[in-house]
Amino acid sequence: MTDKTTLNDLLLQLGLRGLGAVLDDVIALATKHRWGAAQILEHVCRLEIEERTRRSLERRLRRSNIGRFKPIADYDWEWPTSIDKKKVLAAMNLAFIGENKNIVLVAAQGLGKTMIAQNIAHAATLAGHSVRFVNTSDLLLDLAAQDSARTLDRRLRYWSNVPLLVLDELGYLSYDNRNADLLFQVISRRYEKRSLVLTTNLAFKEWPTVFPNSACTTALIDRIVHHAEVIRIKGKSYRLREAEQDDDSGDKPPKSRKPK
Repeated sequence: MTDKTTLNDLLLQLGLRGLGAVLDDVIALATKHRWGAAQILEHVCRLEIEERTRRSLERRLRRSNIGRFKPIADYDWEWPTSIDKKKVLAAMNLAFIGENKNIVLVAAQGLGKTMIAQNIAHAATLAGHSVRFVNTSDLLLDLAAQDSARTLDRRLRYWSNVPLLVLDELGYLSYDNRNADLLFQVISRRYEKRSLVLTTNLAFKEWPTVFPNSACTTALIDRIVHHAEVIRIKGKSYRLREAEQDDDSGDKPPKSRKPK
């Protein structure tokens, strides 16, 4: 009769790590309910599927680079002077991914566009999609750092083939022609093939200030907004409001007493 130590070793060799960890429980449960071979196999298969699903989700979350974020339930919908809540919640339903469409969030700093993008990315990861969340400047730094045409093409293919790419904070820095061309290549390769979520603090007419000498700015915008849902958020900075509230709630020095 095979002992549990040998059985554990065999399970590990088969890559069934999750089952090996609960082997005693499985044996006890099968003995208690007097399961037959088919019932035991079915239970074992279900346990391993659940474990592999859990590990797959952990890997996707780790690789997504979403970072820490507030859930969409904490978003103060009353603060912006203008926001289309229905469009935001529709984006959270992820139908745009299956249609290879884009989501563009346009808002000034401090209105929650990054938070919304993170929630979309997280929802997509939970739904089984591979996601990469990256600051636009970091993506361009990664591409510009490649020292040969071969390695550059490899990185372009990587960023172009991610099922859902989230580019955060386009517009806070200006880029030269080379960076504009690199971004254009990523967007063009993804065009009508992969979905994109992009956040920017600039209206499209202001994009030439980001790529001032680039002839491809108009073409870049065309490829992003074609088949895209553009969500504009207007208002004052939410973070500034929080800072002001913190200042107001701070301890004030006690008033000095008048001498009797």
